[in-house]
Amino acid sequence: MVTTVMESEAREAPDRIEEQLKNNASIMAELGARLRRKPPRLVMIVGRGSSDHAGVFAKYLIEIETGTPTFAAAPSVSSVYGRKLKLEDALVLVISQSGRSPDVLALAEMAQQAGAYTVALVNDESAPVGDVVDLVVPLWAGPEKAVAATKSYLATLSAVLQLVANWTQDSDLLNAVETLPRTLAQAVEASPQLRPEDLADVNNLVVLGRGPGYGITRELALKLKEVCNIHAESFSSAEFLHGPVTLVERQLTVVNVPIEDESYTVHSEQIADVMRRGGTLVNLHVPTGGVHPRVAPLALLQRFYLDVAHVAVSRGINPDQPAGLKKVTRTL
Repeated sequence: MVTTVMESEAREAPDRIEEQLKNNASIMAELGARLRRKPPRLVMIVGRGSSDHAGVFAKYLIEIETGTPTFAAAPSVSSVYGRKLKLEDALVLVISQSGRSPDVLALAEMAQQAGAYTVALVNDESAPVGDVVDLVVPLWAGPEKAVAATKSYLATLSAVLQLVANWTQDSDLLNAVETLPRTLAQAVEASPQLRPEDLADVNNLVVLGRGPGYGITRELALKLKEVCNIHAESFSSAEFLHGPVTLVERQLTVVNVPIEDESYTVHSEQIADVMRRGGTLVNLHVPTGGVHPRVAPLALLQRFYLDVAHVAVSRGINPDQPAGLKKVTRTL
C-alpha cells in the first residue's frame, strides 16, 4: 500500500521517463550530432545535492563510453572566489531540478563566457538557468512535492543516458535507453529488497559499489540520511579498502550495490574481503534480468526508492518532510 508522497512520485518515474525520451528525441539527436562533429576536450558537471550525485554517474558513463575526461565543478570557485576557468572547447552540463541556486547560475554563466558549450538538464523549463546556457534539455519529471527527490533524479540519469547514447550512436545502448521505461516499470513491480528489519537497529552504515554502480551509491546514502536519519556514507568498494575498512571491525553494516558489468568480479572480491572482516551485509540487486549494464543502476535505484520510503515510515519518520530540509535550497 502506498502511504507517502515520496513513494507515489517514485512510482511515476517509468511514465515520466517514457514521456521524456519521446519529447527529447529530436533535441538529443541534434546534441549528439554536435558532439560528434565537434568533440569536447573535457566535460565539466555542475550540480548540488542529488544533482551533484547524478554527476558521478554521468562521469563514469561519459568516460567509459566516450573516453572524454569528466569532472565535477566546484560552484563556489565562481560565486564566492570570483574566478574564471579555462573552458574553451569544453562541454558543461548543468544539472538542477529548480535551476535557481545562485552558485549554480553563476558558474553556468561563467562557463558560457569562458567558451564552453553549456547544456542544462532541468525540470523547470522556466528556470533562470535557461537564460545563461546554450541549450536547455527538459527532464519532464513533472511537479515533485516530496522534499526527497526521486523521479527527477531518475529522469536526470535517463537524460544522461539518452545524451551519451546519441553521442556515441552505440546501438545496444540506444536500444537499452528505448526500453528503459519498461525496465523501470518491472522494478516497481518487483519484490522489496531493503526491508525495515534490515536496518531496525542501524544508525551507521556504508554503501559500496564500483563504476556506474558507485555512481548511484551517493544517492542511496543521501536518501538514507534524509529520510531515515541513518548516518550513511558512500564509497567505491576499492577505495573503502584503503583505510575506512577498519570500521568493519565494529560490525559495521554494509549495503552492497553490485552491477553486473566489467567491475563485477573485482567488486565481489572486495565485498568478500569486507565480510571476512566481520561486516554485516545488506545485499541489493538489479530487480530485473537481462538489463544492459549501463541502465542497470537505474533499475536498482527505482526499487530502492520505494523500499526506503517504507523503511522511513517503520522508523516513525515522515519521508515527505525530513526535518530541517526544504525542496529548493539556494546557496552561494
